[in-house]
Formats: sequence, structure tokens, C-alpha cells
Amino acid sequence: MALVTKIKAYREQTGMKQSELAELVGARRETIVHLENGRYNPSLKLAMDIAKVFHVTVEELFEFIEDE
Repeated sequence: MALVTKIKAYREQTGMKQSELAELVGARRETIVHLENGRYNPSLKLAMDIAKVFHVTVEELFEFIEDE
């Protein structure tokens, strides 16, 4: 299974920089980069914090898909 995230889309919709999102959720910018590129699975707390920033649910922001 692969984790797909819509973080980049939501972030760009709001005109937010990766560093700004990182600061809001108490993470490093590199963590946001890895999340957006699908190379990092966030903790539940981080996922919830990011979802809260964009006023969406965790399920709207993240989705597991079957590997083909």
C-alpha cells in the first residue's frame, strides 16, 4: 500500500510555503517535503495537525492506495 497525500495541493491553494506549514505544525521543512513526495508516513498527531491547518479531515488529506 502507498500513502497518497493532498498536502501540496491544499498548501498551494492557500499560497502557503512549505516552511510556513512546517512552522505551524512544529515540523521541519524537510518533513513537509518528504510528506508531499510520498517518502514519509506521518504520525497520527502530525497528520491531524496538518489537517487542522487546512480545515479538512485526515481522510481528505491522506489516502492509502493499493500498489499495482
